[in-house]
Parts: sequence; C-alpha cells; structure tokens
Amino acid sequence: MASVKLSNIIKRYGAVTAVQNLSLDVADKEFMVLVGPSGCGKTTALRMIAGLEEITEGEVRIGDRVVNDVEPRDRDIAMVFQNYALYPHMTVYQNMAFGLELRKVPKAEIERRVNETAKMLAIETYLKRKPKELSGGQRQRVALGRAIVREPQVFLMDEPLSNLDAQLRVQTRAEIVKLHRRLGITTIYVTHDQVEAMTMGTRIAVMKDGILQQCDKPMSIYAHPVNMFVAGFIGTPSMNFLPAKLVQNGAATTIDGGGFKLTLPEDKAALAQTFLDKDVVLGVRPADLFDSDLPISIPATSGNMAVANVDVVEPMGDICTIYLTAGGNQIIATINSETKAKEGQPLNLAFDMSKIHVFDPTTELALF
Repeated sequence: MASVKLSNIIKRYGAVTAVQNLSLDVADKEFMVLVGPSGCGKTTALRMIAGLEEITEGEVRIGDRVVNDVEPRDRDIAMVFQNYALYPHMTVYQNMAFGLELRKVPKAEIERRVNETAKMLAIETYLKRKPKELSGGQRQRVALGRAIVREPQVFLMDEPLSNLDAQLRVQTRAEIVKLHRRLGITTIYVTHDQVEAMTMGTRIAVMKDGILQQCDKPMSIYAHPVNMFVAGFIGTPSMNFLPAKLVQNGAATTIDGGGFKLTLPEDKAALAQTFLDKDVVLGVRPADLFDSDLPISIPATSGNMAVANVDVVEPMGDICTIYLTAGGNQIIATINSETKAKEGQPLNLAFDMSKIHVFDPTTELALF
C-alpha cells in the first residue's frame, strides 16, 4: 500500500486551465473522495494520478516515488472506469485475468486471485459468462474484481456507480466501503454525488472550477463549510441562503432577515461584533428548522422564531420537505411528518441558532 501526494498540480488545455494548483495528501489506506459538479476537474486530477493525462506543472508522488514520467502500467495502480470498460468478447474470468496475464503472473496464481476475488464479490457463478449476459450491477462488480486481482498500491475509481439505478447504487457503495475496510488499499474515488461522498469517504476534497475548495472529514465539512459553494453543495436538500444584516439591539446581537429577527447565541454574538451593521448571508440547513408546534429538540423562543408562509408540502415518509416564504425569501425545511403544516397557511418556524452559518455576500467566505 502507499500514500499519494499531489503538489501544486496544474493541467492546462490550451488557454483553459482544468486543474489549478491542486495540492492534496492522501494517506496510506485512506478512502479519499474527490467531489464536485461536472467540469470541476476531479476526473482530470484522477487521470493525472493514473498517468492517462500529462501534468502541465506540479508533482505526483505515489509512495516514495515521483511518477510524473512513469508509464501508467508501471505506477502500480488499478483504475475502475465509469463505463466498466470490459472486453465484450471475453468471459468474466478472462476479463479479470487479462491484466495478470500481461504481467506474466503464473497461471496458478492467476486462478487463485480470480477465484478468491470472484467469491468475495459474489460473482463466482458468472465466471464463464460474457459481459452482455450480466446486469449493470454484475458488470460493475466484474470491473471492481479486475482491479482487485491486480493487488495494486492504489485504487482509482471514476464515478463507478453512475450507471446503476438508485437502489443498486446504495447497495454497491456499501459493498465498496466494506471491500476497502477488508483490503486496506489506498483509494481515490471521484463522484459528483455528495451523498456518495458523505457516506463513503474517510475525507472529502470538494472541487469547483479546477480549484480545491475544502478537504476534511465528511461531518466536519457538513458542520463547518468554508464558503457558500461548499455549504450549498454538501447536504440534501441544500442549505438555505438568506440575505440579512447583523444588528446590535441593546445587549442582544440579532440577525435581521427583513421579515424576521433572530438573536445570536453568546458564542456567535462575540464573533459577530466585527461585522455589525454589515450585509451578510444567513445560512441554515433544512434539518435545522423546526415546526414549533411539535415537540422539538430546541426551546422555541422569541429569539429563534420566524413566521413563514407554507407554499408546498412534500410528504417523504417520516419527514416532510416544506417549501416556505419568510421575509420575502424562499426557505426549505425538513420537518417531522406529524406537522400540521398546510399550503397557504402560516407556520411558526424555529431556527436552531447554534447551527446557523454566516457568510460574506461579496467573497462568499464563511464569517462564522
């Protein structure tokens, strides 16, 4: 196994810079997820690690070796592609064994590795089938198996679940996590799905426009996003962003959202002193909003309440996703399904003030 270190990686295509000064340390045995919207540079970064894209500037190190000029086949990595990339004329066994045969691995060793891996992935009964005779989930497991039999230092995975249906995606991502725990191979996984990132990664690297925005543990990014992009990208539904102003009212520091005023708790009030009387953006996650007419985990007070008009109620089983308007702003809340909220009616909305976020509207950076 090996660590992976990217130092000031740049990739240019003519006048277009796809990846800008990307520096990232992936520890040995870590499961690192590169996440971001389409075109953010995450797949380009992965392909530079694999050697499939030439690096314009910077350095890639796998273990203690700089691999900038090392051929992909000599980097001791295994890559799982989005489209599986299986050979249609070969059986499952032949697809899994092919890379080992090219490396002149003894036949007995190939057979051992393929059979053990097939059993691990529950595809041992499909070894004589060809890819066209398999379902999408089975093909994905074959693609994973082909990478596993290599016993590489590093796994690289490029959106391997994007072609699967929702239920199979949930099942397969759990299988990949269990495989990683069992094998302990350093893994770098690319996805645009923030749910995959949150549930799979040891750490998440969030990218936008070729620039690394934040890299941290999933819940640290969720709780402490560094800017509005990260705050809005991580979490479902997305964080609410409401224009507001910080105001001192006697002993209380409040955030004025136009149609409502909220009192900051002491720790946040102390941080707000530098930004008094300035325009800010209030960020609050849908899960941190409550119907005050229900038993809730926070006390409902005049300092954390707003009256909002209910626009749409979407029952989702144990919760309802509710679209509201407060102070002229659109708000989304995920509330216990026992709520009596009705479209066109007012709702007393309680904010968990300990979990609000405040951003600079110009730089979009988190203030506190």
